[in-house]
Amino acid sequence: MSSSSSSTSNSTTDASTLRRNRILSSKLYFTMPLSKVPLIYSTAYDISFLGMEKLHPFDSSKWGRICRFLIVDGVLDKNSIVEPLEASKDDLLVVHTESYLSSLKCSSNVAMIIEVPPVALLPNCLVQQKVLYPFRKQVGGTVLAAKLAKEQGWAINVGGGFHHCCGERGGGFCAYADISLCIHYAFNLLDISKVMIIDLDAHQGNGHERDFANDRRVYILDMYNPEIYPFDHEARRYIDQKVEVVSGTTTDEYLVKLDEALTVAGKMFDPELVVFNAGTDILDGDPLGRLKISPDGITSRDEKVFRFAREKNASLVMLTSGGYMKSSARVIADSIANLSKQTLIDLKPYRE
Repeated sequence: MSSSSSSTSNSTTDASTLRRNRILSSKLYFTMPLSKVPLIYSTAYDISFLGMEKLHPFDSSKWGRICRFLIVDGVLDKNSIVEPLEASKDDLLVVHTESYLSSLKCSSNVAMIIEVPPVALLPNCLVQQKVLYPFRKQVGGTVLAAKLAKEQGWAINVGGGFHHCCGERGGGFCAYADISLCIHYAFNLLDISKVMIIDLDAHQGNGHERDFANDRRVYILDMYNPEIYPFDHEARRYIDQKVEVVSGTTTDEYLVKLDEALTVAGKMFDPELVVFNAGTDILDGDPLGRLKISPDGITSRDEKVFRFAREKNASLVMLTSGGYMKSSARVIADSIANLSKQTLIDLKPYRE
């Protein structure tokens, strides 16, 4: 072995050891009380900063509204919701580079990532508090979801799904790579070695695709509109199963393609954990997704993925990801209620 290849091997081993040590010292995993169910949310998820959040089409109060609908409808007891911890810098360094995290100390960089230019004018301490802290709480929720899913069979983080962010860079309203972090924690702490990402957001999940390029432990099924952001052709090379749905695709067309895709995925890979990125920007009328899927179509889509995971005897993590209409929160709440009605999830705690 040459000295250069030996050096590369040693540095890779050192990086892997450092990553594992960071994971082992993390506090993001904790035991869920019996009075809780594996549905994760914090009021800190919701973003509000001087009205500037309204300059982006994303509904940054969506997460809280989903939970309020579920509570008012009697589907969920507010006291049974699990509140996650905030991901620390050491937690984030499991995937992210030091230089990338340092770049978030510049408000103009954050403004570009979240696509709200006036944020560049704000003091970074305010940006950390009003924008990045909510994102770090959601990261904590996604990471914790894998542990709860392994124990309970399923978990829903009413947030997360920042699939445009990879270890070295953010974009598309995604500042932290929560999906990649979730999977690395699962590899190291949950005795899991095979993970399937089912990304059904309208946009290509280029962040996790870059992070798991050529990692055979991770199988990526990405069903996306190729005519919209991010146009990341390099990342597309790392998709194991690419299903392109063009602008104007209707509910029936979409669900037929999904059925076919899940059948193929099930033959190609046997996951122990499924990470389901359940964006609702596929809804008819969404200004960014440009697809024509009905609310009932979303409900059917989610049910199909949960049934797929059950048939594969795999734990499932669901993330709410993108969705740029006010109606998204209602649609997601109705879909979660249907999952409960179909006994694919149980929203009643073991002990009140």
